[in-house]
This record gives sequence, structure tokens and C-alpha cells, in this order.
Amino acid sequence: MLAQFRPAFSLLVILTLLTGAAYPLIVTAISQVLFRGEANGSLIMQGGKAVGSKLIGQPFADPKHFWSRASATSPNPYNAAASSGSNQGPTNPALIDAVSGRIKALKDADPDNKLPIPVDLVTASGSGLDPHISPAAAEYQVERVARTRNIPPAKVRELVAQHTDGRQLGFLGEPRVNVLELNLALDNTK
Repeated sequence: MLAQFRPAFSLLVILTLLTGAAYPLIVTAISQVLFRGEANGSLIMQGGKAVGSKLIGQPFADPKHFWSRASATSPNPYNAAASSGSNQGPTNPALIDAVSGRIKALKDADPDNKLPIPVDLVTASGSGLDPHISPAAAEYQVERVARTRNIPPAKVRELVAQHTDGRQLGFLGEPRVNVLELNLALDNTK
């Protein structure tokens, strides 16, 4: 029995060192050299302080900011430790109430806006953490943001265009606007 135990134990120690220590250290070192920003959370820094991540949505309720996509995480919105969707179907009364409340909030914030409300402004993403909105969702909010900031809508549209990412590799996904980056750019606009 000892003859079988020794090679098994030796293999356990060797594989533990390789896969539990060496491999993670090598991958971490490579990612820190080649993809430092991404490996450290894609943090957005201002004045030497992290103000958020490009990858995690944040709540914005002030009319002078673009509003993010709704979050379904719990117990708090945009909780990265609890990434999940709501798992509510289209006939679920809780989902209908949540969407109705979001529609009301959008209309109350901009009662003169007659554009159709884009679906991504009233529904949560699958992760509940989406940092992006569609260009249509940004356009829906342009007039409200311009009016509350007292700047021309054309200037706001210009900033939206600057912060709109196209399809990945030219054909994957949809164009999208990073809400945090756009709001930071607006806050830095004179």
C-alpha cells in the first residue's frame, strides 16, 4: 500500500504546486504586464481616486446626468457581489410594476419628451450590472441633460458620439454608450 501512496502523494504535491501556485502566478504576472488596467478592474481614475469601473454600472438619479440601465441585483442596485437578473417573466406583476415605475420616472423627469422610451432604460440586463446604454437610450435623455445643465443639445450629442463604442470587430454586438464615462465627461465640460 505504501508503494501506491508515495507516487499518489508526490503527484498531488506536484500538481498542487503547478496548478495552485505556479499557473496562477504566471497568469497574474502576464496580465499585469500586458493588460494592467483590465486586470485591475478597468477602474476609472479622477484626481488619483477611483470613481468607478468601466465594467460595472452605477446608479444616477440626478436629471443632469444620463441615467443607467436598471439593476436587478439585491439587496442593493449595482451590487457586483450579487450579479443576477430579476428572473421575472413578462407576465410577472412585479416586473410590470417595476417597468411602469421606471417609465413614470422617465416621463416625470422630462414630460415634454415625446420620443419612444428605449427598452434598455426600463429593463435590467441579465447581470444587473450593465454599464452601457444604447445610443437610442442616450438620445432619449439628451434634451433633459442639456436643459438641466444649460448647454446646447448639440454639445451633449457630441459628447454622446465621443463616448459611443461601435460593434466589436465591426460586427459583434451593438453600439453602446458607457454611462459613467459620459457623465464624467459632462461633469468636466464647461
